[in-house]
Amino acid sequence: MKRNLTVIILTVYCISAVLTGCGKKTLPLEYVSSHSIVSTDRMNNFAEGFAYDLAITDSDVEGTSGAEIEENSAAGIFDINGRRVLYAKDIHKRLAPASLTKIMTALVAIKYGNTEDMITCSENVTDIPSDATRIGLKAGDQLTMNQALHALLINSANDAAIAIAEHVAGDMDSFVELMNEEALAIGATNSHFVNPHGLSDDDHYTTVYDLYLMMNEAVNYELFNEIIHMTDYETVYNDSMGNEKTMSFKNTNLFLRGDYSAPSNVTVIGGKTGTTLAAGNCLILIVKDTSGNPYIAVILRASTRAVVNEEMADILREIR
Repeated sequence: MKRNLTVIILTVYCISAVLTGCGKKTLPLEYVSSHSIVSTDRMNNFAEGFAYDLAITDSDVEGTSGAEIEENSAAGIFDINGRRVLYAKDIHKRLAPASLTKIMTALVAIKYGNTEDMITCSENVTDIPSDATRIGLKAGDQLTMNQALHALLINSANDAAIAIAEHVAGDMDSFVELMNEEALAIGATNSHFVNPHGLSDDDHYTTVYDLYLMMNEAVNYELFNEIIHMTDYETVYNDSMGNEKTMSFKNTNLFLRGDYSAPSNVTVIGGKTGTTLAAGNCLILIVKDTSGNPYIAVILRASTRAVVNEEMADILREIR
C-alpha cells in the first residue's frame, strides 16, 4: 500500500504555523520515519524540509528512451541537481541489495571512523562463505582504514567489510545499528541491514530509491568519490607476523573499466556492483552529462551480469 505523506506534511505545517505565528514558518518540516518520502506534491513549497531538494515519485516513470527492464527487476535514474526522476520501475520495492550494501558501510565508516587508523583483524574476517569475494584477510593482519575502504568499494571485499565494522563500532551488531540509524537519518525508511557486506539474509533489504538517497549522501565525502572513480588499486599491508603482503585488484564496475559503454553524452564517474543468488545482479552508477550535471542510476535484481549492464546503458539514455 502506498503511504501518503501529504496529510502528515499539512498537519505538521499547521502545527508549526500555530506555534510560530500565522505566515511565519521558522521550523523545517521533516520526514516521518515510518513513512516513505514518496509524495510528489510539494505543497506549494510549504514542505521545505527533508524531501525538498530530492527527486521524488510514488509511481513508475516510463521515460522517453524506450528502456525495457526485466519484469522482476527494479530500476531508476535520478537527476540530482534538477530533482527529477527520469525513469522509475518499482523503485520503492524492497529487494536484496547484495554488495550495494557497501555504500552504506563506507558512508558510516567515513563519517564515524578515522581513515588513518590501523585496523587489526579479528578471526571473524574469515567468517564468510568460501565463494564470497575477499582479499584474504586473517586474524592479526593489519591494514589502515583507508586501505580497507579501497578493498571494500573497488574489490567488494567482504572480509574488509567485517574488519571495518568491528574497528569502527567494536563489533558487527553495533556497526549495523549505526547503518540503520544513518539510513533513517537520510530518509531511507524502506531499508534494513543485518550485516555490513550484503551477503544474503531475509531481513536485509533496501530499495532503488533508498540506494539513490545513500549514494546522494555518500558522494558528499571526497574520499568516497576518489575511491569509486579508481579502475584499479595496489597496496601493501602486514600480516600477523609483520610480513608485508601485497593486494592488487581491478574495479568490478565494467562501465568504469571501459568494458561497457555509456551513451556518448554521459560520463561514468563511479559506482558499485553487487551479486548474490538472492539479489541477482545489481548496479549503481553516478554519472555526469555534457554540462557536468550529476545523475544516479540504479538497477536491482537483473538476471545476469550482461543484462544489468545492458539495461543500465538503456536507462542512461534518459539523460539529454
